[in-house]
Amino acid sequence: MSDTPKSHGRKSISANLKPQDLMAETPHLAKAWRAQVITLLPQAFPGVLGESLTGRALKDGLWQLDTVDLRPFGEGKHRNVDDTPAGGGAGMVLRPDVMGRAIDAARASMPSAAPILYLSPRGRPFDQAMARELSTTSGVTLICGRFEGLDERVIKHYGIQEVSLGDFVLTGGEIAAQALIDATVRLIPGVLGNADSTEEESFSDGLLEHPQYTRPPEWKGHKIPDVLMSGHHGEIAKWRHEQAKETTRTRRPDLWAAYQKRNAD
Repeated sequence: MSDTPKSHGRKSISANLKPQDLMAETPHLAKAWRAQVITLLPQAFPGVLGESLTGRALKDGLWQLDTVDLRPFGEGKHRNVDDTPAGGGAGMVLRPDVMGRAIDAARASMPSAAPILYLSPRGRPFDQAMARELSTTSGVTLICGRFEGLDERVIKHYGIQEVSLGDFVLTGGEIAAQALIDATVRLIPGVLGNADSTEEESFSDGLLEHPQYTRPPEWKGHKIPDVLMSGHHGEIAKWRHEQAKETTRTRRPDLWAAYQKRNAD
């Protein structure tokens, strides 16, 4: 068993072997947005976050990723992290004392204002607005659940906000955590090559994005709409906006209703 947490970015860390001190000496990059992930699977990170634009930004120090292995904080010889549900039932629940120790150690090196989020199917739906909000903070601590979830007392004691990626259940929170981090990191200035990209994509103005086309002009009998080849920027912008509205109206009635209400006010 290894007690060494992993820090991804331009700097790496070498921690001591005491669980309560795992995060105490973690160096972090000045002004870099920081994602701190408490997980039973630290080897799953950075995963896809280490590739492409997010990976380059991680290497360049625009953001930092620290994983906190939950296992060393476990109980007994075998470092148990879970126990049976109170009142009976299937599965296992992450123990509050174990998770509490991990959170205390992790938060010792995080600004107190940085939120703590628990990836959970019963949480508030994660959306672009939340990603933008998180990107303006100093960072976030993410808790990846496993088994039947996390003891409710931990959630209440630390004021943890539960966040969901959608109405489905995963085997753990690691994939959801990576999705949340990706959506947030790409909004950090300097991560994307073209800042306008974040202003023109889906959800930026409450609508889904318009259809996209590129060369060749004709493929298998399908042509690029003439307006996009006209060079008339005003007409192109108008066409894209109308397409975005129609796509939203037919595919996401909930977003369309919110868009109409907002623009009627």
